[in-house]
Amino acid sequence: MEREKDNILRSLDWTTIVLYLMLGTMGWLAICGASYSYIETNIWEFFALSERTGKQAMWIGISIIAGMVLMFIDKRSYEFSSRFVYAALILLGILTIFISKDIKGSRSWITIGSFGIQPAEFMKFGTTLALASIMNKYGFSLKNRSDFLKCLAITMLPLIVIICQKETGSALVYLSFFIVLYREGMTGMVLLTAISAVVYFVVGIGYENVFFDELPVSVGHYAVIALIQIFAIGMTAFWCKEIKTALVLLGINVTVSLITYWIAIYLFSFNILYVQYLLLLFDIIYLLVRARIDKQKMLVWTTLFIVVSTMFFHSCNYVFNNVMKPHQKVRIEVLLGLKEDLAGAGYNVHQSKIAIGSGGFFGKGFLNGTQTKLKYVPEQDTDFIFCTIGEEQGFVGSTFVLVVFIIFVLRLLMLAERQNDTFGRVYGYSLVSIFFFHFFINIGMVLGITPVIGIPLPFFSYGGSSFLGFSILLFSFLRIDADRDRRL
Repeated sequence: MEREKDNILRSLDWTTIVLYLMLGTMGWLAICGASYSYIETNIWEFFALSERTGKQAMWIGISIIAGMVLMFIDKRSYEFSSRFVYAALILLGILTIFISKDIKGSRSWITIGSFGIQPAEFMKFGTTLALASIMNKYGFSLKNRSDFLKCLAITMLPLIVIICQKETGSALVYLSFFIVLYREGMTGMVLLTAISAVVYFVVGIGYENVFFDELPVSVGHYAVIALIQIFAIGMTAFWCKEIKTALVLLGINVTVSLITYWIAIYLFSFNILYVQYLLLLFDIIYLLVRARIDKQKMLVWTTLFIVVSTMFFHSCNYVFNNVMKPHQKVRIEVLLGLKEDLAGAGYNVHQSKIAIGSGGFFGKGFLNGTQTKLKYVPEQDTDFIFCTIGEEQGFVGSTFVLVVFIIFVLRLLMLAERQNDTFGRVYGYSLVSIFFFHFFINIGMVLGITPVIGIPLPFFSYGGSSFLGFSILLFSFLRIDADRDRRL
């Protein structure tokens, strides 16, 4: 037993543990800066359990102890218990919907006295385990439809449960698992479809009310139809390997589009969108004919892409204008630069930018941030914790935090890649995807380049469930990594 313990200690990646402790310490100091008020007079008040700083320090201690306990669970136990952990956490998430109190419109917290637990933070651990376990089965392949659907179900079920808790931001984290699926052999067409969907929405909504100078045609709508044509032609050439078919489509689409535009400008004005839709119909028919002649099934998938893309764009337009609530529309309009609402939906981001900008190059110093002390930035110790770092530590301190985070993620990526089985590799890449998603979206929120969707910054944002959840994910992987060369 003692020899096994020594082997584990030697096999642990201590570099990652040091980075974890650095991030946790810097995060706690940032919460001190965000929560500190001029009434407090001595340092010991930061450790009082009546204060947020004290509660966070307690959760950090609990997380470190939990990490030490996880070091005694071998890799085989993680894989064996994966389905039970996943099922138990899903059931807990469903139960939370019915027993939790409504807090700011969300029903995602189980309250125990003065403390609260958010099961959604731990469901990521269960999902990661379940995904790694099922993909480690003999003969598993994402090219097999049933295997792919199993992975899709594992990742989508917790997403649906969390949406039912009205925690949309936390639910979106589960989309990061598609990075793992892509790494393990999922066709790039799924990622292309996801990326194109975002592009359709941003371009279509962003330029919906911008019109051609001499034509009553929305630039946004026209651009999206053109993008669908471009993506379809690209798929035909590079995915289906049908270069001649792609060149025919490119020539016809470009020629007809230019002639149509010239006629509408110089002969008589009409809605040129109708012609673009006819071109899409032509593309579909031509691809289906070529698919039958060349017996190329992938061309059928390209036609399906055209149909689904067109339907998705029009459904997005309908949902945005007729389904979304006013405050949701305003948030998107502010993000896309369509509306400036510094007193409403854009207030948090605007104040966050002011706080970061006021820090200058070296910052105002620890506990000396005026924007944060005067509580100008809402949620400054949770979702917008990075603005506290920017104000107190300035450009230098912010850059240091970003560099440590990047090194941390890259280190995890290296550990994931060195695993000698699918279970460890999938778990590692899931961990990297989750951390990267949180890191990118949270920093982007603070800087105003991503939507404000309530994503915490790992090890920095105040919240015991968040810190403990991330710690469980990390230390479980470190133990799995420590066992990578052992015969199980």
